[in-house]
Amino acid sequence: MEFSTITLEKLERRATLTLNRPQAMNAMDGVMMRELAECFEALQQEQDIQVLVIRGEGKVFSAGGDIKAMLDKDNPLDIDEAMTYLTRIVKAYYQLPMIVIAAVHGASAGLGFSLTLGADIVVACENSKLAMNFIGIGLIPDGGGHFFMKERVGTVKAKQMIWEGKVLTAKEALDVGLIDYMASDGTVFAMADQLVGKMLASPIAAMITTKKILHAQNLTQLESILALEAEGQSAMRKTTDHLEGIHAFVEKRTPAFIGK
Repeated sequence: MEFSTITLEKLERRATLTLNRPQAMNAMDGVMMRELAECFEALQQEQDIQVLVIRGEGKVFSAGGDIKAMLDKDNPLDIDEAMTYLTRIVKAYYQLPMIVIAAVHGASAGLGFSLTLGADIVVACENSKLAMNFIGIGLIPDGGGHFFMKERVGTVKAKQMIWEGKVLTAKEALDVGLIDYMASDGTVFAMADQLVGKMLASPIAAMITTKKILHAQNLTQLESILALEAEGQSAMRKTTDHLEGIHAFVEKRTPAFIGK
């Protein structure tokens, strides 16, 4: 398959998926969302690939959703279409018949962080910044963010971290269980490669079967959360606080929220 915003490379039993909009810090626009949905759905049928590494091209993993696209008056982001793509992405992603490793450098924020947390194993560079920061622009997490945060840290802590929207260092994220390994500066991809080698030298068919069993038990809950995220995000996109949040972000100022 040919893509314009992502690349997929296969080598024997491993594959690497690269988010490839470096000029936009790998922010996810409508095209990337569609391509990710198509890519993950195709990978669901893959018989030979047993490990998938996800990474970003350029300086960061992903800055999240494309805020400039949200402000584009000529071709504004269609939130309902975007949520349809995100539902397809996350359902296919969660059911991939392979071990998924996210290799994070630079930053992983918002929707990018949802994608990161959905991986089976997360490796982040020690100088990376990680944030579930939808709250800063008056939105709620999407891309399964609620589900993946709850899976990682539990309901109470997930709520508090989502509400705070704090930018975490890799050490802070490691300490609370949001990532699994911290790599020294410049070595995150080498560490990911080491993990791939370890996986491929293991009885990986048994590991993938365990993943299938555990994920099958949670699929109904994930689908419910995705539906609620789509409904909630559509409503939040119409709020005064969201409009203020995205304008404040672009103008590099502190937003003045009013709770509406």
